[in-house]
Amino acid sequence: MSSLHVEETKALIEEVLEVYPEKARKDRAKHLAVAEPGQETKGCITSNRKALPGVLTNRGCAYAGSKGVVWGPIKDMIHISHGPVGCGQYSRAGRRNYYVGTTGVDSYGTMNFTSDFQEKDIVFGGDKKLATLIDEIEQLFPLNKGISVQSECPIGLIGDDIEAVAKSKSAELGKPVVPVRCEGFRGVSQSLGHHIANDAVRDWVLSEDHKREVGPYDVALIADYNIGGDAWSSRILLEEMGLNVVTQWSGDGTLNEVQNNVNVKLNLLHCYRSMNYLARHMEEKYDIPWVEFNFFGPTKTEESLRKIASFFDETIQANAEQVIAKYKAQTQAIIDKYRPRLEGKRVMLYVGGLRPRHTIGAYQDLGMEVVGTGYEFGHNDDYERTLEDLSNATLLYDDVTGFEFEEFVKAIKPDLIGGGIKEKYIFQKMGIPFRQMHSWDYSGPYHGYDGFAIFARDMDMTLNNPCWKELTAPWKKSA
Repeated sequence: MSSLHVEETKALIEEVLEVYPEKARKDRAKHLAVAEPGQETKGCITSNRKALPGVLTNRGCAYAGSKGVVWGPIKDMIHISHGPVGCGQYSRAGRRNYYVGTTGVDSYGTMNFTSDFQEKDIVFGGDKKLATLIDEIEQLFPLNKGISVQSECPIGLIGDDIEAVAKSKSAELGKPVVPVRCEGFRGVSQSLGHHIANDAVRDWVLSEDHKREVGPYDVALIADYNIGGDAWSSRILLEEMGLNVVTQWSGDGTLNEVQNNVNVKLNLLHCYRSMNYLARHMEEKYDIPWVEFNFFGPTKTEESLRKIASFFDETIQANAEQVIAKYKAQTQAIIDKYRPRLEGKRVMLYVGGLRPRHTIGAYQDLGMEVVGTGYEFGHNDDYERTLEDLSNATLLYDDVTGFEFEEFVKAIKPDLIGGGIKEKYIFQKMGIPFRQMHSWDYSGPYHGYDGFAIFARDMDMTLNNPCWKELTAPWKKSA
């Protein structure tokens, strides 16, 4: 399919769905759609529903959303994976949340703390084991500023009272011990884990007790997890325009910064899906407005800088224009270098969080076209925001199955796919260039003007690598 047309794309969806039994076909049809001109954005696609039993999903769980995303990157707290060892080990250091500090002394982000549940703990309960673990942590790592207890599936099944342990130990130690009921089986996907984590921060960390005088330009940079240094790259631009970033979390964040979040003029929200709940809470309780921003690619970065500046006085607005002007030549040089090599190339995306829509502008800045995009755990408002940046006949897929994604790729024949680690090797074996867009394939940062240079280089390096021309499947080689 050299170019996409609405009717052809709809026919493709029908063709792919034919393999399913009638009941599954009717359900999956709600999760697949085509972007059309003048389309009503509300309810354009069904999302945030449980995956069908027996139909492969690439989603994560509530534990992953809480520990892996929201709580885990807070560097000076220790995050206990309360349950069997596997969940904590799998979630340890997988997302490249960069931080400054000495690991094991004052920072713990890449370490795995687990209660290591065994069969006897399922039978007799793990409350005492958890209390002992917290005591041992306090002896071994006395510089920790607090502890969170991230509950895994068995904890909810056997009914461990982690709240009672947390309250007792918090009073005993004189520091926050936060219970987080993020058992993996809860909810539809990791999205509920974000919400649960937000609620735990709201109930156990944020407080009027931490209120103080607020400066006129004090802002919080939240829901940026510093993948490959993204938050640092974003912070450079915010401070260049005269804003005072008094708190940045979760990436490279501290407990003190989280507590201090009640003392800002504006919350700058990068990943809408994972922290909009807290942003709304702080707006209601502490009168702190919030704004979502996008620092992927120069076009969206300019738009976001101006949107952020509009909340402040003429000084900040003028500074924002100066920052935009400062980087014009740099970004134009990047576009001049890479756009001729990437012009007209077609991309399909399938990621979680914000990337299925936030990265669209960066690809467009390089002359590339996003012909398919979807979320692992998006909600309806995510898709409504996504449609604003899509061209005609772009394929939309929610919680797409492995079978569906492969069939879409075979028919559309994109030049590049951006997805997660679960999809990476399937499409590389098919001979299709692939970028791991959860953690930047060990590269980054991708945010801001400096990040755009790395983004452009990586897309060119991947797509125009000569290895793809040499790749022939063994069964296609002559004897």
